[in-house]
Amino acid sequence: MSRGDRRDTQWGTTPLEALLTSHSLTNRRLQRATAALPDYAILPQATVLKIGGQSIIDRGRAAVFPIIEEIVANLPHHQMLIGTGAGTRARHLYSIGVELGLPTGVLTVLGTAVAVQNANILGYLLAKHGIPVIGILQFTQLPLYLAERNAVIFPGMPPYTMWEHAPAEGILPPHRTDAGCYLVSETYGCRRMIYVKDEDGLYTANPKADANATFIPEISAAELLERKLPDLVVEPPVVEFLQRARHMTQIQIINGLKPGNITRALNGEHVGTIIHA
Repeated sequence: MSRGDRRDTQWGTTPLEALLTSHSLTNRRLQRATAALPDYAILPQATVLKIGGQSIIDRGRAAVFPIIEEIVANLPHHQMLIGTGAGTRARHLYSIGVELGLPTGVLTVLGTAVAVQNANILGYLLAKHGIPVIGILQFTQLPLYLAERNAVIFPGMPPYTMWEHAPAEGILPPHRTDAGCYLVSETYGCRRMIYVKDEDGLYTANPKADANATFIPEISAAELLERKLPDLVVEPPVVEFLQRARHMTQIQIINGLKPGNITRALNGEHVGTIIHA
């Protein structure tokens, strides 16, 4: 009998089952026991490619069409889960919602609707290549879509909607499309998490507003949080998630407006910024 099959004589179960049946699910000993077990990587060959809403899709044809062409060129070589941001329209909805006094959960519903719209836009542009748009209820069909066309499109907002976490400050949803795409990459044990933005990567400040901003090619999540930078190119929860990651232990931020950057990142080149755990 293997170690994993060994039965506890008192409970007639495995040691982990004994802990689960005799302790609260918040018990520290139980948490350590579950953390000690290995995780199974569901889609280890896939890359999550997050296409920015405000940074890319809102720019229209000039920005989107070259990215569409680059995605199509990489279909024979890479499995891609393409997540979409929400962008300017979500910010407009947030401004109205905040002024009306709507709570965080309702704002999340509004932002999710825009991410879905952007997913549908990319879906129509990639329709002739057989790449489908999926919602949260269709994620179980991912293996079939990837086997057939090597890519799917999904809205990047995590499906918290009314159950969105209360933010530490303000009322805007803290987990938006950057966080949602990262959680998909971590859950499925993907190969890479690439954020396609309109900047070369991470800077010490917003380079659009500060000419003295310095480019950061690589940094750890802990060091980035310690710096307390005034503006981040990715949502802060993503950096926090990295410190607890079991699969996706680094993310890459690239400038999608520069032709070839997506291909280089998919091929594992250090282009843009890498933030690691």
